[in-house]
Amino acid sequence: MAWINEFRNRLDRFESSVPSVGDEIPISIKIRIDSGCYSRGCCPAAYRIIDRKLSDLRKDSERFEFEEHETGPEILVYLAVTAAGLGLAKSIIELVTTIIKARTEGRKKGDRHDDPITIIVRRLDSLDSGDSLLEERLITFHQNESVTDDLIEKIILDGSDKLVQAAVTKKRAASRKKTIRPKK
Repeated sequence: MAWINEFRNRLDRFESSVPSVGDEIPISIKIRIDSGCYSRGCCPAAYRIIDRKLSDLRKDSERFEFEEHETGPEILVYLAVTAAGLGLAKSIIELVTTIIKARTEGRKKGDRHDDPITIIVRRLDSLDSGDSLLEERLITFHQNESVTDDLIEKIILDGSDKLVQAAVTKKRAASRKKTIRPKK
């Protein structure tokens, strides 16, 4: 439960510092390693590549937050929800691609770790009974696998769609429980 509180606090800070515009849902895109380390200290060459991309994005005033964790970076961002479907800024897709590719490039430049990387999308769904963590593990990449922006966009949007649908299903189930049915 402590981890969910920590996650809630990160999302709350993000929503306070970067207000939503229109129909947007805050999500976390986690680029996670299952073992080893993907931090600045363990992978300095990879982080030099990531830092260059982050610098470019911050110049353009992109609406996101970048969190560093020993298990890999996390991007807090808004997912646009429209009648046409879900959307994510092209620059965020490019950042995720850069983070994945930086791991392989960093290894070539002396970084010690080359463990596989998994993309995970997460969000909190608030119900009357409290927050519920919704999480989708999307794909795992091994060193030197081909990664493109188009592939990353499709994977993240498909996974995010599952999160949104799961939230809708939970809300419907919760409202059915609240419905009082007359006795026959």
